[in-house]
Amino acid sequence: MAIIITDECINCGACEPECPNTAIYEGADDWRFKDGTKLKGKVILPDGTEVDSDEAQTPISDEIYYIVPGKCTECKGFHDEPQCAAVCPVDCCIPDDNHVESEETLLNRQAFLHNE
Repeated sequence: MAIIITDECINCGACEPECPNTAIYEGADDWRFKDGTKLKGKVILPDGTEVDSDEAQTPISDEIYYIVPGKCTECKGFHDEPQCAAVCPVDCCIPDDNHVESEETLLNRQAFLHNE
């Protein structure tokens, strides 16, 4: 995942419906691996971790919208550019230099999430 939402976020919510992986959530909202994906029940993530895709996960932020790294594909396999960044009115969806991933990794994640 190489996209993060900075604290400059104004909580407008424009990014959330644009995410093809449902990787963006409103601050303080729980998230699930099954949201917006074809994952069901217990699954083994690409990193080898076993999770229940139906189980609520702890929010990454309590204050602003956030992107779940394990669900973000930078829109690879769907669009030419990250849609969150394209629609953000304050440009707070930016590359995260601490989490740069290859196109192959992102496409593999997209295939995993959508069982392709």
